[in-house]
Amino acid sequence: MKQVRHTEYITVARDGRIAVLTLDREEKRNAVCDALIEDIREFVVGINPGETSAIVMRGAGKHFCAGLDLAEHKERPPFESVLHSRFWHETLDLLEFGPVPVVAAMQGGVIGGGLEIATACHVRVAEPTAFYQLPEGRRGIYVGGGASMRVQRIIGADRMREMMLTGRRYDSQDGLRLGLSHYLESESTAFDRAMELADDIAGNAKISNYMMINALPRIADMDRMSGSFTENIASALSSGSAEAKAGIEAFLKKQQIRHDKK
Repeated sequence: MKQVRHTEYITVARDGRIAVLTLDREEKRNAVCDALIEDIREFVVGINPGETSAIVMRGAGKHFCAGLDLAEHKERPPFESVLHSRFWHETLDLLEFGPVPVVAAMQGGVIGGGLEIATACHVRVAEPTAFYQLPEGRRGIYVGGGASMRVQRIIGADRMREMMLTGRRYDSQDGLRLGLSHYLESESTAFDRAMELADDIAGNAKISNYMMINALPRIADMDRMSGSFTENIASALSSGSAEAKAGIEAFLKKQQIRHDKK
């Protein structure tokens, strides 16, 4: 794996068509500061889908991300706070609705802003050490990086409300059951599994990957008629691509070979 970029807060490496983004504040449990979000934004904006077919995101050390760095948290006037939250929203929207799929490899704390980052990823792989919290309510603040939309969509408004009111900590098994992770692997294997999944995903047609990560969440917010029409367009654009034609031809050839062997 070749390192291609390093800042104070993130490291980016390449393994063929896969980009690996590491949150690199191990001494702070990869806690989020404004500069880290800015680095993520710059990375996502710079993605070239001609070179990169999938991304794996991970945290350095024992934790994925411990949430907002409260040591750097500062009071802001209301309007400045709105703009600050919008910057998080815009950055994580770029990640979630970007040109390529993102697989998260999670261990240790996936807390607050860390959970907001993780749920902007499309596939999430956890280790047994992973745990999930939204402690903002217990600290007198409210989530501001998109949890009201992303986490609530996954676990439901009622459970998220309880999670915030009580500061409840969900373990790795809870996270799998609730959908905060899609895979639960053995200790120290989440990254390897995430790389395997990213490699498989990277083998899909780029346009079908794009439609899956961009059309599905939008259709979920549409009425039935609008959703049906959007699906029609996404299906037509995907099936008309050269990659789709090649994939169908390859499948039919394999089927023919199996038939001839009988």
